[in-house]
Amino acid sequence: QVQLVESGGGLVQAGGSLRLSCAASGSIFSINAMGWYRQAPGKQRDLVAAITSGGSTNYADSVKGRFTISRDNAKNTVYLQMNSLKPEDTAVYYCNADGWYGPRLNTLDAWGQGTLVTVSS
Repeated sequence: QVQLVESGGGLVQAGGSLRLSCAASGSIFSINAMGWYRQAPGKQRDLVAAITSGGSTNYADSVKGRFTISRDNAKNTVYLQMNSLKPEDTAVYYCNADGWYGPRLNTLDAWGQGTLVTVSS
């Protein structure tokens, strides 16, 4: 009933930049927090950055100063600007949104399909 569609992944050299986008659509009533997670091969999925509807942000220590999360509440879209990329940033990046959807205000906890970011050294 709610879909998250990510875009913007790809291959980039170390030191380069990429911008990820994630748009939520469907019977959304309200989205509270939106975030980006990443999962490298053989590792668990970890939080990269999150942002609330009010604009409060939270970042993993490993990306502070390099990544910036932002959102357009009117478009239910979240962005992740990634600068100074490192090979260790290579992972599948997933978008997440929580809030409420549908006429009965069901709890929303939706995930995108993931977009691969590869940083070459």
